[in-house]
Amino acid sequence: MTEQGLPRLSADIVSDIMCPWCIIGWLKFQKVMTHFAGRVDFRVQWHPFELNPDMPPAGEDAAAHVMRKYGITADQSRANSGKLAALAADLGFAFNRGSDFRMRNSFDAHRLLTWAGALEEPDQAAATGVQTALKLALFAAHFTDNRDVSDHAVLADVAASVGLDRNRAAAILASGEFGEMVRSEEAYWADQNITGVPAFILGGRMMIPGAQDPDVFIRVIEKKVLAAAA
Repeated sequence: MTEQGLPRLSADIVSDIMCPWCIIGWLKFQKVMTHFAGRVDFRVQWHPFELNPDMPPAGEDAAAHVMRKYGITADQSRANSGKLAALAADLGFAFNRGSDFRMRNSFDAHRLLTWAGALEEPDQAAATGVQTALKLALFAAHFTDNRDVSDHAVLADVAASVGLDRNRAAAILASGEFGEMVRSEEAYWADQNITGVPAFILGGRMMIPGAQDPDVFIRVIEKKVLAAAA
């Protein structure tokens, strides 16, 4: 319980900024947090997952990547992208993926996110703290602004845009700092049988996979959290 008497609920979110379903899943989860405003104290922490850990520095054309990885045609790829864009738009997020949109290596972005998460004291972390702000800014940089989020200068700029120290971000990126932590976390979640993202782990024990509709989360929280706290 918090000082206000609210049940506290950790929400560990395993995701990758290359994953369109991850931003959609978060936007849906925000509706869950709004639904329980004043009833549940959510504590959000983001964790790394790389959809394409072997992605080269130059990245890969997104359409070609999706067709190769999932064995679909160009028409199917365009149709899927259109459906995702429409769903995201309904949730207030813009996908502006043009013909030059590329998949990128996300390892260095995860290093910055791990740093941002370490800046938040566990007992003080808000539901939308600096790590969440950075995560959302990276989603927007990639999907909305079509920026190269594997580029160190871009990453440092994005970090600065949410109030983080740009020089410190640049120093982290220039070194291998937080790299071992990212690899260790990725291995941990793999051991927990997380094979796809997003994955939401509530209260450290209730795993909800994918970009589920808010009602799915609401039912779980009502039954497993609020009923238990009553």
